[in-house]
Amino acid sequence: MDPFEKSTTVDPEVRAYISSLVNAVGGSSTYDNSYSIGDDAAAVLKDLQRWLRLYDEKTNRLDVKRCLAEANLVQGDLLEILALWPEDGKENKLKSKLALACLELLVPLTWPVALEDDKATLNHHRHVPYLQLAQVGYKRAVLHYEYAKILRIAVRVALPSMAQPRRERTKRDDGIIKLMLYFFRNVAMITQPQHLPSQGDENEVSRSATIEVFHDQEIFNALLTIGSGLGDDFQEQDVIILEIMFHLLKGVDARKLFLKKEEVSTEEVNELKMLMQKEKAMLNSYKKNAPTRHNRFGTMLWVRREDMKMSTVSGQTSITDKDSTFHQMDASKKWNKPQYRGKLTQEFDEFSEFGMRVELTEKARAHLRRFVEDFLDSSFNPLFASLRKAIEREHDRVQAMHHKQYFYLISWFLSAEAARRDQARSQSAWHADRPSQINPEDNTFAYIAAVLDQETFVLLNRQMQIAFDNKSWQDLQATLLCFTQILLTVQSMADSKDEEDQEIAENIQGRIFYEEATHDRIVQILRGYTHQGFAYLDAITECVHVFVRMLERYSKQNVDLQIRSKRRARKKRAQQANLDEDGERPQDADDANDDEQEAHRAVSERKFDFARFSAKFLSQPCVNTFISLTHYYRDLTPAQMKRAHRFFYRLAFKHELTVLLFRADILQLFHKMIKGPEGLDSGMEGFRDWEQMVQQVFRRCIKWMERDTEGTGWKEAAVVEMLFSKIPATVFYLQNGYEKVVEKRAPRPPAELQVKPSVPQDQRLAVAVSIMIENAKADDVEWVKKQVGNAADERQSWEDEDTARRAIASETDAVEPIAAPSIFIIPDHEERKLALFRDKHLRLLLTTLGFLRLGLAEDVDAAWVIPSEISASTLIEALNQIKAAEFAPPTFENDKTASDLIRTKPTGRNSGAFGDSDSESDADGDGGLIDDAMFPPNLKEARKAREDGEKPRKRRKRRSSELELTEEEIKARAKAKEKKEREKNSKIKSALYVVEDDTDEEADAEFFRLEAQRRKKTSGVIQSAVMKAATEGGGKGKKRKSAVGVKVSAKKRKTVIESEDEDEDVASAGALSAAATPLELSENSPSSSEDSDAMDEDDEEPVASRRGGKTKETPSTSPTPGKEPVSPKPLREVSANTTTAALLMNDDDDDDEDGMPVLKPMARRSVRAGFIIESDSE
Repeated sequence: MDPFEKSTTVDPEVRAYISSLVNAVGGSSTYDNSYSIGDDAAAVLKDLQRWLRLYDEKTNRLDVKRCLAEANLVQGDLLEILALWPEDGKENKLKSKLALACLELLVPLTWPVALEDDKATLNHHRHVPYLQLAQVGYKRAVLHYEYAKILRIAVRVALPSMAQPRRERTKRDDGIIKLMLYFFRNVAMITQPQHLPSQGDENEVSRSATIEVFHDQEIFNALLTIGSGLGDDFQEQDVIILEIMFHLLKGVDARKLFLKKEEVSTEEVNELKMLMQKEKAMLNSYKKNAPTRHNRFGTMLWVRREDMKMSTVSGQTSITDKDSTFHQMDASKKWNKPQYRGKLTQEFDEFSEFGMRVELTEKARAHLRRFVEDFLDSSFNPLFASLRKAIEREHDRVQAMHHKQYFYLISWFLSAEAARRDQARSQSAWHADRPSQINPEDNTFAYIAAVLDQETFVLLNRQMQIAFDNKSWQDLQATLLCFTQILLTVQSMADSKDEEDQEIAENIQGRIFYEEATHDRIVQILRGYTHQGFAYLDAITECVHVFVRMLERYSKQNVDLQIRSKRRARKKRAQQANLDEDGERPQDADDANDDEQEAHRAVSERKFDFARFSAKFLSQPCVNTFISLTHYYRDLTPAQMKRAHRFFYRLAFKHELTVLLFRADILQLFHKMIKGPEGLDSGMEGFRDWEQMVQQVFRRCIKWMERDTEGTGWKEAAVVEMLFSKIPATVFYLQNGYEKVVEKRAPRPPAELQVKPSVPQDQRLAVAVSIMIENAKADDVEWVKKQVGNAADERQSWEDEDTARRAIASETDAVEPIAAPSIFIIPDHEERKLALFRDKHLRLLLTTLGFLRLGLAEDVDAAWVIPSEISASTLIEALNQIKAAEFAPPTFENDKTASDLIRTKPTGRNSGAFGDSDSESDADGDGGLIDDAMFPPNLKEARKAREDGEKPRKRRKRRSSELELTEEEIKARAKAKEKKEREKNSKIKSALYVVEDDTDEEADAEFFRLEAQRRKKTSGVIQSAVMKAATEGGGKGKKRKSAVGVKVSAKKRKTVIESEDEDEDVASAGALSAAATPLELSENSPSSSEDSDAMDEDDEEPVASRRGGKTKETPSTSPTPGKEPVSPKPLREVSANTTTAALLMNDDDDDDEDGMPVLKPMARRSVRAGFIIESDSE
């Protein structure tokens, strides 16, 4: 069907009515051939608007627009009427009114039309091609009208409304301004359809022609005026300005825009040389196997294959060698490749495609460059700040396409600003007649600050995730371009000489790289490439390349980089345990809401590990994406080829994952790129790097296939694996030849809980049940009730049987009591078994019931048992308490919950000093034995295990006649003990709280005087004690009895205890200096508590009996019979409360162990300020 033919589908009555209205608008005068306006032109124009609005828009038929295009309304009437309004005719209200009416018709007639597959009707397919060609004619007429400047007249129509202040402006004024801007948008948006024939010179409606007309008719100045006033004088016009800028700038190379004429010429010449070089390389590869002049005779070959079948190959190219023969066979095959069943991305769209390259004339480039510079200086920040707020608030004027245009323009202007900045660095000075231009030393990043704030980053990340989830690939491509340019701008700021720019860049990089969700999103987008087209592929690979490079650099500069990771967790609400008669839980609205699972984010901070992050890119889908890019190697620029090379190099050699490249199609592509046919040009930039990398990949592949393994068949398995992609489960095996050994970490038991001792005994079980119900574990409570009930029945049966057995037995026979057998708790399923190990609240309930757990703490299979001590009556009483607490939860004082009455069970010896107190004040966190103003009490020495052969010590038994204390007396004693401990702790002087001051000379002198005095007295005391002990020992060299030594020790111990709190007793201090030492030689010296126990048990027991029962004399030169020589024991810490008795006992023991003869002079130990040092002079 001819698109220029008059449509026969339009209703004849509609066509006749529209034709009569068009004739009534006006026509050529019979006097001077000028245009004459009809008498009712204004009313007729209004009628035409009603027809467009009420017929075309409501019926969605496009019939009126088709009739108006066939009647030539725009070129024959509307433009003629606008031309009749002279430049100086401001007061002519009729002409201005007609001009406004013409503008109201021009906007819908030039509004771009397109076919939508889901909404297009048969009428659309008939009318749209004709209307698209008609709109191209409208644009040509508007831009090149001979007698008037149509676009300037449109500005004059809206100028009175623009001059009004914002608060005084009416809705009509805003509408007129929008009409003007929409008219400019339509003119910039209309292009020649590529699938329709052209009706004139396409250069007349090209981008260059549009830019030149916009400059000549001062449309750029009007756009700058509105753009700089956005947010103040103008508010709702931001999205229209966005569309105009998008259709003016899309496809224009921003870097080339700021080059000089000579630089542009040089670049175009270099591009032409590169294309000619590619063509020459292609011809050279063809000439290798080109047919000779004898090819007219023809050639036909029969090729015998391995299966004895014959194949026929024709052509001279098949007789050169074997490889060319098989290549000719492969080229002659036809493969019906399965078609992709998904929705393919539309590669070409005149209105929305921004990957197309648009070339401008030198004149248009100069005009657009000046406009872009002025726009960056005055209108960029107001426009994009207003647009960001509108998009965030989801205003009605913001449509889905505006998101894509918004992010694309951000990337375009950031690249333009970078090009301008680079041009400023290359030039020594700027033109002096351009006041808007700046000096290179000034901060140029302030002109683009509106898109470098946190709000823009949040919006960008959100829109990127939404586009990826909705599979809106063009929107996602725009966000990727924007993100890439932001990263490059931040990198330029970091390399700036200005410290303020460097600080801002550091802050921006920290905010961008802080979120782990951004890292994961980039990885997901790279993995998700399938059939989105080359423009999308180029955008995602460039974004990944820049992101990884900048993150690696930033992580090296900031070693302690922290990132915030978010993991999705699901939490199920508590379920009620009450069931109805049928055993089903009643459902209502509240219960349904409680049963829903709510997703929430668990946020945690961790240190960033670049190796861990880069490993996310080392997967087969990421490799496939870059392989898809490499398939375009004949059309890629050197920068794009370098991008792919860096990824494969990092994968194969930095991370040693060459096995991911061992796939038949990948290896064939690499071989074709280097060796041909139709490979890379050897003179291309970067060819040497590709050649070395491919060579190493093939070498490693051969070594991988010929690897020596324990079994057989590795080579065959490797060949099979080369046909398929590698999955993560087998990558380690294929790379190393053996399975990865994963050590499973033993499960860690939960913290053991206990009910606070302040809770009465009869309420502890109720607390344990309440904490289970509070944590939505009513099912476990039911299971425990069932187990307790069964155990009670079983234990009652055993008790009845035991009673009957006792009654039957004879009175003369002594019946020994038999303990009841333990009852094992058997979980009903695997989840219950894990709960018995992991659930600390369930374990608390079982422990409170008196159940025991057999086995190690880390044993998952450890069993729970009911011990024989628990009677049936106790179990029945516990069961009743559980039921009472379940259906009538207990209440606690001070509005406390069950969680407030439990605590972690203290472990180890620290629990006595720093554990939770039993008092209520300690439970609340303010009280206990330790006050913040006090010093921490000294820890007791841990008792030692008895040596082999050592007899157990007997403790002194208390009198059985002693009366049992009442609860009041126990509390009184506890208070007295607490008071005593406070008084004792208040006197402790800790070095942690003493500030040393070297300037206090008097204090230093006093300190050294006291130290010398203590050293002198200590030396005398020890020397006299050693000599006395040697004298009492006799001259036969036998070991002394310990009775005397023990008595002296007890006496001295008594003195020590009595003078414990006397700080100024010098004599006691001299005697205690050796006992208070923190270091000693022997490891066998008991602590103070053990010494006191030993003294209370048996004062007459010799020391030798506790040391192994040896009382015979042993010469000093011979070792102990039956034992290895004892090595000298190292210094170790002991308690400061060690008594003098223990010290003398150790001295005696040391003398015995040395076995020194009595007649030989004793060599005393050196004493230094409370430290005993072993002397090796003997």
